[in-house]
Amino acid sequence: MSTESADDLTSETPTPAQDEQPLESRGSNRSHRPQSRRFVEFVTSGWGERPPSTAARAEVADFTAARRSALSARFPGRRLVVPAGRFKVRSNDTDFRFRPHAAFAHLTGLGTEQEPDAVLVLHPVADGTGDDGSAHHAVLYMNPLAGRDTPEFFSDARYGEFWVGARPTLDEVATVTGVETAHLDDLRDALAKDVGAGGVQLLVVPEADEAVDEVVAQIRGEETTGEADALLAEAVSELRLLKDAYEVAQLQLAVDATVAGFEKVVRSLPRAVAHRRGERVIEGTFLGHAREEGNDVGYTTIAAAGEHATTLHWTDNDGRVRAGELVLVDAGVEVDSLYTADVTRTLPVDGTFTDVQRRVYQAVLDAADAGFAAAVPGARFRDVHDAAMRVLAARLEEWGLLPVSAEESLDPDNQHHRRWMVHGTSHHLGLDVHDCAQARAELYLDGVLEPGMVFTIEPGLYFKSDDLLVPAEYRGIGVRIEDDVLLTADGNVNLSAALPRDPDAVEAWMAALRKG
Repeated sequence: MSTESADDLTSETPTPAQDEQPLESRGSNRSHRPQSRRFVEFVTSGWGERPPSTAARAEVADFTAARRSALSARFPGRRLVVPAGRFKVRSNDTDFRFRPHAAFAHLTGLGTEQEPDAVLVLHPVADGTGDDGSAHHAVLYMNPLAGRDTPEFFSDARYGEFWVGARPTLDEVATVTGVETAHLDDLRDALAKDVGAGGVQLLVVPEADEAVDEVVAQIRGEETTGEADALLAEAVSELRLLKDAYEVAQLQLAVDATVAGFEKVVRSLPRAVAHRRGERVIEGTFLGHAREEGNDVGYTTIAAAGEHATTLHWTDNDGRVRAGELVLVDAGVEVDSLYTADVTRTLPVDGTFTDVQRRVYQAVLDAADAGFAAAVPGARFRDVHDAAMRVLAARLEEWGLLPVSAEESLDPDNQHHRRWMVHGTSHHLGLDVHDCAQARAELYLDGVLEPGMVFTIEPGLYFKSDDLLVPAEYRGIGVRIEDDVLLTADGNVNLSAALPRDPDAVEAWMAALRKG
């Protein structure tokens, strides 16, 4: 990193001999640590009063209270531990941007980079005496704002205010979230209270924070509760299957920002064509937009031009973008609340589909429309996929590509059509791009569709350039169309409808953007 560290201000600290210095501390050898009394007195003095707090209860606080109450109802008498997680190392002593575990964000409403190492604990109380009449009282354990008279203030590059800015105070977080807060130092004793034979059972969302997992394991001792931990992970995932009004509004916000990002992508296509790594031009255009208008991208953007579009998760994005070909762009903006969109459009690079490209595109669009028609309350989640597959199998039969009839191909023992569409058609969407991933199959794949669910519909066809079972004119064409869908009592709403889907509309939209 180019920024001079606080450790570089003086060379007063002698460097220990290498054979005396622990390996884990040698990363600091690049720096000189100031330790003189005069330096410490000087750097910790002369600071003005902090401005008064402007913290206010967040809009989401009422919704998170209801979510915690719903979770409480599933685990009476048990202490529930939901860590935010820790920084993840990117390279040596530099970290990736922090993003909390989805369950923590969902139950607290906190997002962005405010709470590394924080842990939400739902303490069991007598039924009806807890928060909002529940059976638990929530406490958020976190590192508070450090004083300017502490070494952390000027010397801790990961947490220190001089380096990364001031953390909020415990009182400010309590005001914003509506949850009681406590110092992280109190966590271990709070977790251990009344735990033991015949006492409180301690459950933790596993693998969210290895350090918290270890503390919980030490407290539980020989108690075997891994299966119960899995039940908690399952529960916090299933809790997100139905989105509340706040979540729907945030998802629409993410989708709207994503639509604007796709408009910038279209305008960037001439520059992408001219660049030796045009896919990176597309990726960078969308990433810059996501950082400007939201928190980040919700996942690594796929900018797959030409034959690369037949690789489902093409994220190298290092290829050329050529006129006459298609480019498949799968991207989503993650807003500050951490809800993300997930949208795909397959675009003709020069603004016009060829006859063969249009033929493949229309088949995928028809399959998507069939998925929309199947997405109604009372249907099963798998019905959306099945409806799309029926259209694609029929079209592949019509083109003479199937060795059997479409009906035979649709038999579970055959599935020939899946050669050109190997992925699923839908997944739940929310705080994670593949949301609710730990939910039970009977509530997800075999689940009944209910109002409040938000999921994608994204069929595709992918003809690889070396696929000898298709005519040469199809080879190297990959098409996917993906929209984000809210299920309502009346059917469904396409949250991404502002982004054209019909091929004629796509061409007109692209032409208008290029003129502008």
